[in-house]
Amino acid sequence: QIKNKIRSAVTDNEAKIYFDEKNKPGISNLLTIYASLTDSSIEDIVKKYENETSYQKFKEDLAEIVGSTIEKIQTRYYELIKSNELDEILNQGREKAQFIAKRKMTKVLNRMGLLRQK
Repeated sequence: QIKNKIRSAVTDNEAKIYFDEKNKPGISNLLTIYASLTDSSIEDIVKKYENETSYQKFKEDLAEIVGSTIEKIQTRYYELIKSNELDEILNQGREKAQFIAKRKMTKVLNRMGLLRQK
């Protein structure tokens, strides 16, 4: 689905790849995404695709890069969601919150005179 979004991203009719936010906002945005997900500069990416006569190859490559990046994120997310470590962290947080809430409620009840004096 994301790959299809990249492939169908709005660009201009010039089919020349270069960065120009004012006159070519669509392709400039895609170049920024490409550069942010790779170790390439925008200039290097422009040079790589300078002989292309359409945006198709660029968009296909970008779709693969975005898809691969998201796949890695999803894999790591599911590893964390299923991990015992996450359960331990959540349990520690719950215990700490309960401790703080109990102290606070004791103070509130005491100030309201609702706590039984021993």
